[in-house]
Amino acid sequence: MTNPLHIVCPVCTTTNRIPADKLNAAPNCGKCHQPLFNRHPLELTGGNFQQHVKRNDIPVVVDFWAPWCGPCKMMAPAFEQAAAQLEPAVRLAKLNTETEQNIGARLGIRSIPTMIVFSKGREVARQSGAMAAHDIIRWVQANT
Repeated sequence: MTNPLHIVCPVCTTTNRIPADKLNAAPNCGKCHQPLFNRHPLELTGGNFQQHVKRNDIPVVVDFWAPWCGPCKMMAPAFEQAAAQLEPAVRLAKLNTETEQNIGARLGIRSIPTMIVFSKGREVARQSGAMAAHDIIRWVQANT
């Protein structure tokens, strides 16, 4: 058995211990029994942002966006496609900077869309501007 990884449930935010070799076996949360991965980006809020960014042992890629942003709307389907291909090795998530302005300000988000790769709570890479799905995947893989 491989060392367990801490994976935060996208539904109830409970931190689960999952053997690394079982990530691809569609694990469920031990508390709420919902799937830990659904191959779609997770919606982050001020209430769950820190838990997901700091407690996951897999990298977390956050797309900082706003509903009024044209390039953000254009990139949304590409980010969705990237999530389908990159999970469960990487968690993809979205944070609306319009409703969570304090997080965007604290992280110095100056333009959107901006993607940040977090590893154990620390920023390891940042990219601004809309990207196609294959470019997102390539960028994430190069930075995780």
